[in-house]
Amino acid sequence: MSVSVLTKKGQTTIPKDIRNLLGIKPNDKILYLIEGEKVVLSPLKGNILDLRGSLNTEEKPIDFKRLREETRKKVVRNIIEEMK
Repeated sequence: MSVSVLTKKGQTTIPKDIRNLLGIKPNDKILYLIEGEKVVLSPLKGNILDLRGSLNTEEKPIDFKRLREETRKKVVRNIIEEMK
């Protein structure tokens, strides 16, 4: 079992064995998935360009707030599918 300490600024160091398991390196992004009372860490891989064409943007004018939310949901769904 790995343990880390939370600083006053809300920061912590992910233990080396966990970083190795997730394959994460400095400057990699981490997704925090909330599942009830638990939080699952998952490396955020890929590129925003991988989502090109996945959203319907034919409406005028474009609602960027809605577009960002749909993109976020698509990224999360893709990551969850990769975890299965």
